[in-house]
This record gives sequence, C-alpha cells and structure tokens, in this order.
Amino acid sequence: MLAIEVIVPQSAPRRWQKIAIERLQAEGHDVAVRHQPATAGWPAAATAAFAFERHLFRRGGPLLSAILPEIPAWPGSRPAVLRVDLAGNANAFDVPTIGLLFDGSESDLTAAMTVAAGRLPVIEAVLGGKAVGEARPMVDKRESAALGTEDVLARAITLVVSVVRAFAEGRLPGTEPTAKVKGRAGTLQFASTYLASALPRLGREAIRRVRFRHAHWRIGYRFTDAPGVAATGRLGSGWSVLPDSGDHFYADPFAFEWQGRLFLFVEDYPHATGKAVISVVPFDAGGNPEKPRVVLEEPHHLSYPQVFERDGVIWMLPEASASGRLTLYRAASFPDRWIAETVLIEGEISDATLLDHNGLLWLFATNRDGHGSTSDTLVVFSAPTLAGPWKPHRMNPVLIDRRMARPGGAFIRDDQGRILLPVQDGTLGYGGGLGLSELLELNQDTVRISEPQPIATDGDWPYPQIHTLNRSGRLEVIDGIAAVRKR
Repeated sequence: MLAIEVIVPQSAPRRWQKIAIERLQAEGHDVAVRHQPATAGWPAAATAAFAFERHLFRRGGPLLSAILPEIPAWPGSRPAVLRVDLAGNANAFDVPTIGLLFDGSESDLTAAMTVAAGRLPVIEAVLGGKAVGEARPMVDKRESAALGTEDVLARAITLVVSVVRAFAEGRLPGTEPTAKVKGRAGTLQFASTYLASALPRLGREAIRRVRFRHAHWRIGYRFTDAPGVAATGRLGSGWSVLPDSGDHFYADPFAFEWQGRLFLFVEDYPHATGKAVISVVPFDAGGNPEKPRVVLEEPHHLSYPQVFERDGVIWMLPEASASGRLTLYRAASFPDRWIAETVLIEGEISDATLLDHNGLLWLFATNRDGHGSTSDTLVVFSAPTLAGPWKPHRMNPVLIDRRMARPGGAFIRDDQGRILLPVQDGTLGYGGGLGLSELLELNQDTVRISEPQPIATDGDWPYPQIHTLNRSGRLEVIDGIAAVRKR
C-alpha cells in the first residue's frame, strides 16, 4: 500500500474529510495528515441553513458537512509517494497530488451552492491538471440543500478512495486537461440562492406531502408477441394497470413463466408500516391477474424480487440492503414458500442483477458505500457458481453516475446478440426515468457499459416516471410513480 499525505484545513475541517482519511487508512495505506492554514470556511448563511434543515428533517447524527474542532496532524512512517488535497487550496508539491473539483471549483462549498440552486453537481478527481476520475452523485432529496449536499460529499469520499486505489494499481486513465472555476461564494450569494431557490422548493415539497403520498408506484403489464420495449426503445400501447387499494403500492415487477403459467413478483409496500414485503400475482389462462398474496416477509424492507431458474431450482434474489447483506432464497414450494439459502455478499447492496456470461456468473448492483444515495455507485461481483464465493471486481466502483449506475430490471439478450441492462436515470430524481445500456466488455479486468439510451414514454401508460422493465414470454411489465392523495 501507499505512503500518502492528506492535506486538510487547519481550521474548521469537515466531517467528510475525516471520514475520507479513515477510509484510506482502512484500505491499508500509510496515511500522514498535514494542515493547510488560512483555508476559508463556509459563509454563516450556509451554516444556518443546514442547521435549520437538520432540525426540520430530524437528523440526529452529524452531517458530512459538519465542522469539526480539528483533524489532528500526524506524520507518516515513510516519505509520501502521493498527496491528496482535501483542503482545496494546498500549495504545489513535488510529488503527485490528487485534488477534487466540485463543478470546476476547489471549494466543497460549491457543492452546497449547486444543490441549493436546484442543480446536480459533478465531482472530478484531478492529477497534474487532468481529470482522472469523475462522480455524478445522485441527490435523493432534491427539496433539501443540506441532505442533497450530504449525498454529494458522500461520493466525494467514494471518489477519493477509488482514485487512490487505481493510482496504487497503476490503472488511472489519462484524460484531457480540466478547467478550474475562480471565485468563491460569500454569505450574500449563498443566502440569495437559498432564499430564491432552495427554500421555495422545500415549501412546495412540504405542501405536496400534506396532500399526497410521498411515493406511490403502480405496475403496468401487457401480453404481446411483438417486439417489446427493449427492441423498440419506447413504451408504446396496450398496458393495463395492476389494481391497488391506495393504502399500499406495488413496484419492482419481475415476470416469471413456470409450467406454462405466468406469475408476477412485486415489492408490496403498505404505507402504514413503511416496510415492504414480496408478493406474487398469478395470472389465469385468460390473462387476468389474481389477487396479490404475500410470499416473503422479513424484519427488514424487501424489494426488487428477481426470480429465476437455475440448475433445476427456482431462486429469488430480492433487494434487502436494510439488512446489510444480499441473501439468496430458494423456492421450497413455488410460488408461496421461500427459504433463505445463503448470504452472497455483505454490505448495503441494492438491486443486484444476475448475468451468466463467458463461464462465470456476474452480479451488477449499487453499493451505498456507507453514506449518501443507494442509486449512484455501480459495483460488480463474479463467482463460478450461484453459491459463490462472490468476488468484487478490481474496478469497483465501476462508475459513480446517477444516470446509469442502478439496475432497473434483468439483463436482456436481443436479436442482434447484444446484452442490454435496464438502468435507472436519476437525473430528474428517483424514478425519473429508465434507459438501456449495452454491455460492451466484461471480464476479470474490465467492465464497460454504454451510456443509456432513454426509453421513450409515449403510448397509453399514464405514469411516465418509470424505473423497472422486465419480460418473460408474452408478459411484459413496468412500473411508474402515481400521484395519490392521502385519505
């Protein structure tokens, strides 16, 4: 591992910087810490706004932007071969130095300004004036400048750790020079941005939540022999809506055909409990859905019920990130009884999607990485068999990108021999859209997927904010957010 010197502000350092240091130490690096004096702090308006929102959203613990009394300086045991500038304005060094740019600015305050203005920032990791890594963080709570900035700073930590790892392994890419933005926001500029954009947005969301459910998904299904959404790139027509009573919703639909009969597995979320279970919807011979019934419940939230057959057995691989592990279930009596078979991966893994490719099994998923959103950090694992052992890919995280990191359905092999993955596009928020990314290269050394082609939502489906697509035989399924009033 590397001998690294990390530069932090001497006064008013922030919690995200301390956690980045701890993460580098956990990677096994020999980390020294050095202070950069006279580093400008955030304006009082930003501190006051974040304290107000922290109280409003009842955030008990400190934010990543929280000011610390100090981050103690200490020497390393050997001369540094790499420096990491977390202060944003450190002096030039005689060893390679990695810094971060938030929308082109060396100041992390720019992230807060961008989120407060209602925009989505981009973080670049820079070495020698060139970008060597990029993150497009997902912002889950667009109505909150404080919690949105939390999501951004979380991915600043992820980016620092991943770029240092790539540097240590000699696989940093070379890119074009990147430009820096001069200037720094003051109290007046932040206050005007917050009052003009962030505060009204917060108010509108508060009013909406008084009248409407925070989120309510509906599932669409259709039977067709024609090319589906993956082939046409559009939703088209012929959709029926799976009925719900309004006091809970159905989402994350996975279709599965078994012994000539079609089944639909769904996330079943009762609004009263706030914890989803997995239900099944059998279809009769006429294509009519039967009443959903619960088939899997755990103490934690469950969703994304990927059901598949392998080795003569039917399996389910649901999302259960709240449990801190990814568990594989076996059908003891299909479709109603499921038994936890084994834990495949430890961690806050979301929407793990299975692929059999070139003699290995692969899982594409997102990893929360300790803080921030669950929808922007793609990780890949491989194993010789379903039971494992599952090994993380050397490129993990493969990318940090709100537009294409989180899977939105099972892999698709089309008539042209392409392998496509439905991916969630969080540019407009969670559930804001769905695209199709092509798997370009996948082996033990490399993972490459294309930028997604957005799925056009024209047709007769009434809820165009979609985030799942699946098909089995003639049954094709999607979901979308509906505006449902509270009773």
